[in-house]
Amino acid sequence: MSESVFLETRKLVKHYRQGELDVSVLKGIDLIVNHGDQIAIMGPSGSGKSTLLHLLGGLDEATAGDVLLDGVNIQRMSQAKLAAIRNKSLGFIYQFHHLLAEFDAVENVAMPLLISGSSITSARKRATQLLERVGLGHRLGHKPAELSGGERQRAAVARALINNPQCILADEPTGNLDSASAEQLYQLMARLNKEMGVSFLIVTHDKRLAERMDTVLHMEDGLITN
Repeated sequence: MSESVFLETRKLVKHYRQGELDVSVLKGIDLIVNHGDQIAIMGPSGSGKSTLLHLLGGLDEATAGDVLLDGVNIQRMSQAKLAAIRNKSLGFIYQFHHLLAEFDAVENVAMPLLISGSSITSARKRATQLLERVGLGHRLGHKPAELSGGERQRAAVARALINNPQCILADEPTGNLDSASAEQLYQLMARLNKEMGVSFLIVTHDKRLAERMDTVLHMEDGLITN
């Protein structure tokens, strides 16, 4: 494996059982994500995009094939080891921000560090720095209901960055945003990629977002078609 390769799949296959049916979702995906890459994956609903993202993030198990994270096959890891390497190396952003309503922005962003055993003081300091970096320094004490949709998604980006991941996996990150908020998110991801070297692998239907990425891949019927 090249030193620049961070995430790789080899002949990745995923089947699901639905009653008597064996549904084939991924049919042998080969994919390479290098350090610093910005990749968008587009395709119709049901083409396997989100399933691929879940397998890359270790959130589901493949039927066959390999997922290599920094050269290590995560398909053969224990759940405890997988959780540790996933929390350290990967960040996740979803269409729905999944912020906890009862906590303010700092507390939401700090949560992954607190769960991993960091002190409250250090976790809050790191969360505050990240919120300032994504333009939410004036919203530190606000709860999700007090934030706009774009602000909630930027807080979710800050949370995804809290453990200094090398790559962020994003599933329809602009799906619930208006055009102005989506534009802010595009610019934020580009800046984080440039300044922090974070790789982005994004599943999206948003052509404007895809066009901002370095590479656009298309999926159809469980295969990457380009």
